[in-house]
Amino acid sequence: MFEVDAVFTRLVGALLRAIMIIIVVLTPSLLLPGTTAEGAQMATLVALAFATIILFEYGAKCPSLIEFRDAPPINRIRAVALFLMLFGLSVISGSTHDGSTFSMVVTALGYVVGQALDFPYSPLRIIVTNLPADVDPTMAAQIQAMAGLAILLTLISLFLFATLLRLGNWPNRGSSFNVWINLPTFDPTAGGDVVKRLSRDGRVNIIFGIFAPFVIPVVAVMAASQLQVSILRSPQTMVWAITIWMFLPLSLIVRGQAMLRVARMIRSRRARLMAGVDINASGSVLSSSAA
Repeated sequence: MFEVDAVFTRLVGALLRAIMIIIVVLTPSLLLPGTTAEGAQMATLVALAFATIILFEYGAKCPSLIEFRDAPPINRIRAVALFLMLFGLSVISGSTHDGSTFSMVVTALGYVVGQALDFPYSPLRIIVTNLPADVDPTMAAQIQAMAGLAILLTLISLFLFATLLRLGNWPNRGSSFNVWINLPTFDPTAGGDVVKRLSRDGRVNIIFGIFAPFVIPVVAVMAASQLQVSILRSPQTMVWAITIWMFLPLSLIVRGQAMLRVARMIRSRRARLMAGVDINASGSVLSSSAA
């Protein structure tokens, strides 16, 4: 009976997560005006594909792709950050047609942050300098506001996860941390010390996450020029491009922090085990001497 209840709870949770990911992916299509039928169909297919992956990953007893499934709230933070980015950028992109107080406040917030972060060699300056020369000033200001809001949400998410690491003692929640379940793509038996490999992979993820905001705009501009595709013509494409520009670094840095935390946990566990072995060995020596 207990096993049946656990399976039912897992399936219900997987179904709810699948529905939530559908809502997240369809957010720009639902909020932005002028969405074409082809664009809506494409967004629906992408949403269903992601929902299917989520359903199978969280519904199965052992995942194969999704990491930290049983170590919340790391995936929840990333999912909420993705939704807020898509929602906020869609509101800013549609503010020219909406004109509501809420859209004006969100746009003003993004623009203020964008102005504050528009300094030489900043990721936002790279976005601004790579805009076409004939872009409309209103469009340029809108893109700056969208980029500023995306950076703000990324920084808030990183600060929140770092705080949870420090204060919430993540991922210790009264139960053991299963490396195989939470890191299905990491093979502990591949060779070498597990702690060193986790520390190395964590640092590499953080380094890539730091440099990604500087590299992604250049790669996107080169790809758009080669494919002769204009990102600025479609509001949905622009929203997704800026979201990926910040969400990918966020995911990499959070993953790196989590892997470094797991490495420290394993190192501490080894130290406690070694201390226990030393104490037992000392006790055995004393007993032999007394005899």
